[in-house]
Amino acid sequence: MFEFQNRPNAPHLLETGERVQLPTIYGSFELLPFMEIATGKEHIALTKGPVENKKSVLLRIHSACATGDLFGSMRCDCGEQLHRALQAIEQEGRGVLIYLQQEGRGIGLMQKMKAYKLQEQGVDTVDANLQLGHQADERDYRAAAEILRQLNISQVKLLTNNPNKKSGLEKYGINVACCIPLLTEPNPHNAFYLQTKEKRMGHLLGQLNFENHE
Repeated sequence: MFEFQNRPNAPHLLETGERVQLPTIYGSFELLPFMEIATGKEHIALTKGPVENKKSVLLRIHSACATGDLFGSMRCDCGEQLHRALQAIEQEGRGVLIYLQQEGRGIGLMQKMKAYKLQEQGVDTVDANLQLGHQADERDYRAAAEILRQLNISQVKLLTNNPNKKSGLEKYGINVACCIPLLTEPNPHNAFYLQTKEKRMGHLLGQLNFENHE
């Protein structure tokens, strides 16, 4: 259990909701919702076990992916990463999953579908965003860092293949002790997508085997 800490000197970024128990197929968690004051975006922190003032807390920062998380899309690895992260936290017995409303690497659902259409025409995921006038990745982790501070967590073990998440958290004062890979098996629908993330976005996917899907 943790207690919300009012920090009068901190920027008033988030409104905190009611903490509730959340039994899931992976185990029991506590859910605490947050809302960004400036944007109205709502985020979620799922916590397992004692995390307040603990070092090297296992953490997954997961950006919302309606297609992958809700519908099990095989075009990405998001849904599988989400479920594997919850399993890892349950196994560890202590940890946090922060679910951020940053659909489509920050461009939103409507623009993401336009990017999907371009990908169906052979454009890779990076160039699809660029052709639509966006950056390859527009996500920001300030809200995640503030959620961690409100949970009194300053050091984490980050479940990610994306080194930009590490730098994105450290930019806002969170100490990332290490990154732990969260690899999923490629399939014929997402192999090119994953290879693009490795080659053009620096994701650490060297252990994956793409030979059967090229």
